[in-house]
Amino acid sequence: MLDNNLKTQLQAYLERISQPVEIVASLDDSEKSREMLDLLEDIESVSALVKIDAQRDENAVKPSFALRRPGAEAQVRFAGVPMGHEFTSLVLALLQTGGYPPKIDEPSIEQIRNLDGDYNFETFVSLTCQSCPDVVQALNAMAALNPRIRHTMIDGAVFQDEVARREVMAVPAVFLNGQPFGQGRMELAEIIHKLDAGAAVRESQKLNSKAPYDVLVVGGGPAGAAAAIYAARKGIRTGIAAERLGGQLLDTVGIENFISVKETQGHKLASGFEQHVTTYDVDVMNLQRAEALVPGEIIEVRLAGGASLKARSVVIATGARWREINVPGEREYRNRGVAYCPHCDGPLFKGKRVAVVGGGNSGVEAAIDLAGLVSHVTLIEFDPQLRADAILTRKLMSLANVTVITGAQTTEVVGDGQRVIGLKYKERAGGAMRELELAGVFVQIGLIPNTDWLKGTLKLSPRGEVEVDARGQTSVPGVFAAGDCTVVPYKQIVIAVGEGAKASLSAFDHLIRSPFSAAA
Repeated sequence: MLDNNLKTQLQAYLERISQPVEIVASLDDSEKSREMLDLLEDIESVSALVKIDAQRDENAVKPSFALRRPGAEAQVRFAGVPMGHEFTSLVLALLQTGGYPPKIDEPSIEQIRNLDGDYNFETFVSLTCQSCPDVVQALNAMAALNPRIRHTMIDGAVFQDEVARREVMAVPAVFLNGQPFGQGRMELAEIIHKLDAGAAVRESQKLNSKAPYDVLVVGGGPAGAAAAIYAARKGIRTGIAAERLGGQLLDTVGIENFISVKETQGHKLASGFEQHVTTYDVDVMNLQRAEALVPGEIIEVRLAGGASLKARSVVIATGARWREINVPGEREYRNRGVAYCPHCDGPLFKGKRVAVVGGGNSGVEAAIDLAGLVSHVTLIEFDPQLRADAILTRKLMSLANVTVITGAQTTEVVGDGQRVIGLKYKERAGGAMRELELAGVFVQIGLIPNTDWLKGTLKLSPRGEVEVDARGQTSVPGVFAAGDCTVVPYKQIVIAVGEGAKASLSAFDHLIRSPFSAAA
């Protein structure tokens, strides 16, 4: 199951455990069970402290296995074979079950241990989903710290009947005690806050008590990370408030054009940015969404939840999000057949018919990826021809289970009240209306800037992008902007990093040329 190189790496990791770990398997005669047993035997072979329990749990879902300490109840279970992105989740679960402490700050550990109640979490994943491991690892770590928390990872591609019964249409999908708890990427702090009723109030009080910053960066993607690093290196008081550290990188799979890094993945690059930021004296405030900007000598940024932060200068780097097609049915059936990440949600549509809306690079790449999973892909493009690079178009046209429809306007996502069952479009040339029977619609028509909170405060372009000059200065003194939320063309990671650095340097220049505020 595991090649020699992976076994060697696993052996090195498992040398960190200090307590015995029992693997309790529940298997049947399926190929997946045989694959799982091969994996478990490989794990057992590289550590004397890990043993497969001969007393197999026949009452649990099959194929699955649980991890436990001898004499204790199992807290963590994997239903399916946790390879792909979830292999790291398995390794961490083995370490934590074996006594190696999770890398969590002490206040969060205390919150987890003080949670009152019995929590049985289940997370549906796909092994190609980059967002899923964050959720799985957070819940596994919580289970390792609190004996009243249990967590099961479920591979949706293996347990498709259960996916259908629970009406799971997007991953990660988290259930708590049998009821829906959360959808999409969730970080540990967000999960804790949802369980700890007083956490939001305490967090708001903590934020409100913070002294004004010299530079406050709003946004945690490449532009925001670069801005925070450049400000901190000047030795000035720097804070970064972000809805999620990493931004769009967390939704990006392969990256091959970030200079000096030949090839990487979005979540790895995001982790690298975060590690770089935290090596400096930067006050990092994650899971904070900006709701309003109040200009003044001391600028105020109001956050969702009622808290506010103050600063002498602000760098806005809130990035962008997936653009919607804005037709009837799209929002109603989001995560019930309407999806925006083919890598995450594609495996849930295995053997079904889907559509991709959008004929640019992202749309064509999505159609190519999905063609290897689903029975048929229909790509719908508004323009008379595809806008993707020629090499991608040629690859798409070579696939037998792909149909390309150009010059078509999507008019409605059709559902039965529970999930997507089709899509309607209009032929632009003749006006004829057509309908397709589908199980899923993947929207890939570009991005829209996250600037709704700035309307009426500073100057935005007709597309909603922040207007900036060559120095990153906005129409409001002391407020700068960078990255995909601005009018700067070519939305690329490397450009966002450069623009973030430039905006931060401009903010510093603004500070040294401004009278020092007594209020600051």
